[in-house]
Amino acid sequence: MKTALLVVMVCAGLSAARAWADEVTYQFRSVEDPAFPPDDSVCAQAPFRVNVKLGASLWSQHTRAVDGRVVLPKVLRVGRATACVELTNFLFPPGLAQNFYVVFDLPSGRYTAVGTCTLTSNDVPTAGLVLAGCALDVVAGPQGVVGGVATSASTFNPARLAGYSTGSSWTLQAYTSAPVGWWPWPGSTGWAFHDDTRTEAALAAARARLGGRHVR
Repeated sequence: MKTALLVVMVCAGLSAARAWADEVTYQFRSVEDPAFPPDDSVCAQAPFRVNVKLGASLWSQHTRAVDGRVVLPKVLRVGRATACVELTNFLFPPGLAQNFYVVFDLPSGRYTAVGTCTLTSNDVPTAGLVLAGCALDVVAGPQGVVGGVATSASTFNPARLAGYSTGSSWTLQAYTSAPVGWWPWPGSTGWAFHDDTRTEAALAAARARLGGRHVR
């Protein structure tokens, strides 16, 4: 009897824990898109000095079931994004981590993430094309989202090399305390250099709001 009661209590506890921290995962591709320019109001919230802003459309993808290979990189447009970057070395040396702040506007709502993107190469498959991987902390989301992580495999084309584009394959994993509702898209909207004129006090306030651990 005691054993049965213990099993019931454990199962109930696991069910409560799952209800408290449900997991939702999105996978999509971002494509630099002049139809969706970067939103200045987003980059004004970045906790570091921004000198590059990127605007992108977001697309669902279709993968091959037998091996996971992407066969349709742009199936349906599912949203838009604004990314804000602090570049410190325009030679893009491999191994360099750069501050990165992004807002994804998806049908389920707005997700904000901050962290770093680490450069992996600047000459694959040709000199001037920059490959990187991003690891970002989800610091805000729709109602019920308590946090998460956004990671990417990214290609940046700052030199505007013919035949290549700036874009990323993203995985966004969020944990929620309640079901994520379907909100209307917010009204916010590549390589464009930007002179961040915010005062040091404004930057300090942004860092304090998001936490200093998000900035190198």
